[in-house]
Amino acid sequence: MFLQHRLANIVVAAATVVLCVQAQSAPTIDLGYAQYQGVVSQANITHFLGIRYAAAPLGDLRFRGPQPPANITGVQQATVQPNQCFQSSNGRSPTNPLETRMAALEVLSTEDCLFLNVWHPSAAAGTPLENLPVLVWIHGGGYLAGQASAYDGEDVINQSNRGIVLVIIQYRLGVFGFLPGAEVKKNGALNAGLLDQDFALRWVNKHIFKFGGDPSKVTIWGESAGAGSVLQQVVANNGKTKPQLFRGAITSSTFLPSQYEYNDTIPEFLFREVVSQSNCTTAADPMACLRSVDANVLQTANTQINTGGFFGTYLFIPVVDGSFITQRPTLSLLQRKVNGRALLSVTNTFEGTGFVDQNNAATANATRYALDLFPKFDLAHAAKVGSLYAGLGTQLFQENAIQGESIFICPTYSILRAFPNASFKAEFAIPPGMHANDIAYYWPTLSTPPFQNTEFINAFAQLFTSFAISLDPNVKINSSTITPYWKKWGSGRTEMLFNKTAEEPVVKPVKTSAALLKRCRFWESVGSLTAQ
Repeated sequence: MFLQHRLANIVVAAATVVLCVQAQSAPTIDLGYAQYQGVVSQANITHFLGIRYAAAPLGDLRFRGPQPPANITGVQQATVQPNQCFQSSNGRSPTNPLETRMAALEVLSTEDCLFLNVWHPSAAAGTPLENLPVLVWIHGGGYLAGQASAYDGEDVINQSNRGIVLVIIQYRLGVFGFLPGAEVKKNGALNAGLLDQDFALRWVNKHIFKFGGDPSKVTIWGESAGAGSVLQQVVANNGKTKPQLFRGAITSSTFLPSQYEYNDTIPEFLFREVVSQSNCTTAADPMACLRSVDANVLQTANTQINTGGFFGTYLFIPVVDGSFITQRPTLSLLQRKVNGRALLSVTNTFEGTGFVDQNNAATANATRYALDLFPKFDLAHAAKVGSLYAGLGTQLFQENAIQGESIFICPTYSILRAFPNASFKAEFAIPPGMHANDIAYYWPTLSTPPFQNTEFINAFAQLFTSFAISLDPNVKINSSTITPYWKKWGSGRTEMLFNKTAEEPVVKPVKTSAALLKRCRFWESVGSLTAQ
């Protein structure tokens, strides 16, 4: 379905990215543990690809938190895209197996994948410009897929008018990054993928000045699960991460699926499934057994368990671990226990459509869908969902709206409220306005923007880099962009609409729908059941 098509596009993009290198310019950076030599493009932007920021999480380091990389002698060539973490797909099953109340350039997938890419604008001979704001991109993919190699950093640096340093990180995915359960808590690290992100941000805090970046001016940005990751870093450590690793946060399609306590029945079920499919059921120490099995055995379990999940859902995702993530994220947001000073959030009009089986229009039922999506709902709560969405068109349209609002859109309003005087909200509505349709407008090398209107593309793409530079999209990179004055979201619930009429761009402020906010209040009220 949707995710698989998107991943196929990413692989094609990764295969077609070509670095135009000036051979005479080969800047070298000394990180203390290793020296890396990058390349300078014809656009005078320096690329450092495949920098190792943490030790390979192999052997006894599997299912543990990231560790510092070993010292490497000699100069390492940072000119080739890093291998990606093991990948998987979302659920394909028409029913939810977790319910208990009812029935070209080859980028390899590997466990050794904790790398990042750095891109910076250069002066002569690759020398970085100094004290630039830093933008850290966290890729999406449902915590099951995605990679750094898909993204050409020159896209974003060009839209910043060469005014930022860009870092693109990788983190462990699926079972390798998000194995839950009490045994992992006892003898490992829960949320290892989130800890990888934190470790990469600490790398940025320590080393980015060597690339011309200012560590006090870091903004983190992600799309889908990347945006969900931004949310997780915002609420990490009860909002008291030390040192503060970023000042700004950007979410594009915030992804917040059910985030259970690490030892809840569903995470424990998933742990047992991994143990069983890895032939570790009879082992005296299941964690030692899981660390000893071949990575491909775990990857097979990773694929089988995830694809066996309910259609459009993701199984190996963050949990409430009691230390890094101390409580349900929406509670932390409600209590304003957050890292960072300012927020920019963008949602797409129809976030849920790609995660609902569109072939089931004849049997679609909003009440039944709520029960499938949230296994801890009872019939009364599901009936409430059915009544809330009853006036929104067909049953299939209602299912799409339930998925999109409960998982993506309403969590976005929760995070906006956590930054009451420092948050900006936008809606991307270029038809069809579905999840991930916005990506092409700020990563055009990955996918050509369908609406080829320069005024629109510059206005939309530059809102992200403007915010990264000044924490305010009103401080424009290019004063001629068509975006009007943009009020903070807390000032009257106003957001910026990015749309078109025929072939003309439409960029204007609009009021957030009162009916939408009413539905979002419902989803917030049942957070203990949805585990959000």
